[in-house]
Amino acid sequence: MGVFEYIGVLISVIMGLGITHLATGATKLIQHRDEVRFYLPHMLWTANILVFILLIWWGMFSWSGHHTWHASEYLFITLYSITAFFLASMLYPWDMARDINVREYFFKNRVWFFGGLLVAWWIDIAASLVKADSGLRPIPQGYVGFICAQMLIPLIGIASRNHVIQIILPVIFLAFVVLLVLFSDQSQISG
Repeated sequence: MGVFEYIGVLISVIMGLGITHLATGATKLIQHRDEVRFYLPHMLWTANILVFILLIWWGMFSWSGHHTWHASEYLFITLYSITAFFLASMLYPWDMARDINVREYFFKNRVWFFGGLLVAWWIDIAASLVKADSGLRPIPQGYVGFICAQMLIPLIGIASRNHVIQIILPVIFLAFVVLLVLFSDQSQISG
């Protein structure tokens, strides 16, 4: 087992736990649908964070060409996966009440959730720069515009309690992610 595969096991476990937490939370809401008060932005963010985790996991493969590892790089990509797990955990409580008011829960944790998303994008910027500097993957075409738009989303999310804005933000988030994947080298991994 090489260094990347060794590190990849830990990353896979952490991200797998994030996916499991999202799936478990969504399943509990569906099972208790007669008592739960759903909130559309929360459901949209659930789908977005699932896609986000899957794409981070996909993008981690570009590290497989990296042969000389330093502790800082290991901590860096591990922090990225932990941040993704944190985002999943902010969307659903560990001990979910059967009659949870999802809107109330979302707004109670929105600063933490959007703050975590901001941290994730800062980590993504650093990861993209390190990968480009190491010759692992060039900066994707359109990345600067993409990241500027994505950094605005959590800032607006933190500042606004407006329901319409909270619906628009995850839609914009997903639209930009889909555009980046479709129109850049993010759609394929060259190893």
